[in-house]
Amino acid sequence: MAGSLIHVIGFDDAPFPRSHRGDVAVVGAAFAGARLEGVLIGKVRRDGANATRCLLRLVAQSRFAAHNQLLMLQGIAFAGFNVVDIQALSAALAMPVLVVARRQPNLAKIKKALLESVPGGKRKWRLIEKAGAMEQAAGVYVQRAGIGLAATQRVIERFAVNSAIPEPLRTAHLIAGGLAGGRSRQRV
Repeated sequence: MAGSLIHVIGFDDAPFPRSHRGDVAVVGAAFAGARLEGVLIGKVRRDGANATRCLLRLVAQSRFAAHNQLLMLQGIAFAGFNVVDIQALSAALAMPVLVVARRQPNLAKIKKALLESVPGGKRKWRLIEKAGAMEQAAGVYVQRAGIGLAATQRVIERFAVNSAIPEPLRTAHLIAGGLAGGRSRQRV
């Protein structure tokens, strides 16, 4: 399957100041093979509960919906702790969802923050647990829904052209940074 995965959308959120409350931009970079085909932009609430619905709407209502084959997410949460239900998103769109992280997250620290400081933290922690443990694949860490580990490895290797992070995510990250601050500024 991974060899035939050509149409991929990668999502990342825009950077925001620690003091920010409210909406945060989310950017999707739609790729057909190595070519950027288009950009999707939405908003999710800082530490809110609408990331899954937002991504579902952005993809389902886009011109890419009919032929997209995989979603990649730069982490399982956007805008702080707005956690994505990757199984529900995968089922609703009938396509695999792959969470990618450069480093293994500190789950003990995340759990503590969610349970002690974030509204709806228990529900959000259950979504992280439901997504499964992060696994190593092609030099990054992943959580996955609707795709096997071997296929995950192949798709990351196929799209990781300029860094360990696959191009759809790297591109979404660069666009999101430019959108928020006028220019992209961080390595991906």
